[in-house]
Amino acid sequence: MATLRIPTPMRGFTNNQAEVTAPGATVGEVLKNLDTRHPGIGGRVFDERGAVRRYVNVYLNDEDIRALSGLDTPVKDVDRITLIPAMAGG
Repeated sequence: MATLRIPTPMRGFTNNQAEVTAPGATVGEVLKNLDTRHPGIGGRVFDERGAVRRYVNVYLNDEDIRALSGLDTPVKDVDRITLIPAMAGG
């Protein structure tokens, strides 16, 4: 299973765990399984069309999935997925 790094604002869905695991052959499958294991987090990651929200960056190891194959990017059990919500301020 891939390891997912959960940002502080989303840890309420994971019982305050900074890292969790979820199975899947692609980034999309892992993220959907993450929502199955931790209900509600998917609403923070996906928009109403099932795409990653514009303000959420998803990294597979050190690569932005937008520069790879997006949600179809293959995942190995040793991979790490990091969720990074964009921050705003002034």
